[in-house]
Amino acid sequence: MSLFAHDEKYQAGDPRPPEAIDPQIIISPDTRRSHRIPPGQSRTRKWPVLHYGYVPTVPLESWKLQVFGLVERPLTFTWEEYQALPRVKVYADFHCVTRWSRLDNIWEGVSVRELLNRSGILPEAKFVVAHGYDSGWTTNLPLADFLADDALVADLHDGSPLSDDHGGPARLIVPRLYAWKSAKWLRGLELTADDQPGYWEQGGYHNHGDPWTINANNPDGERFQSQADIPPGYES
Repeated sequence: MSLFAHDEKYQAGDPRPPEAIDPQIIISPDTRRSHRIPPGQSRTRKWPVLHYGYVPTVPLESWKLQVFGLVERPLTFTWEEYQALPRVKVYADFHCVTRWSRLDNIWEGVSVRELLNRSGILPEAKFVVAHGYDSGWTTNLPLADFLADDALVADLHDGSPLSDDHGGPARLIVPRLYAWKSAKWLRGLELTADDQPGYWEQGGYHNHGDPWTINANNPDGERFQSQADIPPGYES
């Protein structure tokens, strides 16, 4: 018997090709690459847990999601209001900056486009700051990346509710960027005119975070701001 037979998230087989996925599910473009693992990454079949600090527990009755900043109509959703919004499913791969990639994930929740269509976007908005319930943690994203058709606020992963460890009740998922940009325990989306580096970015992580961008300063993806100033605990 497999050591991981009891683990419902363990992936025993090869990842499914996008062509095998229900056509009603949004396909993240990176899953169509001939080689789906970015440079410097290795595939994991497990569903690792990785975070800094404590894991907040957010009761559904007190959970709220705010959309604010440079929007026409600031919005606040309760859990019931969020659940009543139109839902999408996204087939995507998931790349952690600590060099593991989990392929073949199906996320379900509400498209970020749906949220911003409801709030409206002011012309001067160029960036998004995602706010978490974990002690004011934030991460920053360009609005153009945030509005990708495969980006969503997710509350289900492979059909199961997100656990606290994995960012539940709801987390941001932006599949084309490294996973730290997909903020866990999401409580707010703030549109801004200027880029505002978040917790990890202020510590040396890349402001953009594209695992597929390769150049002299980013030999294995946009992991860090500079190869000369890598955060403690990481190798170049």
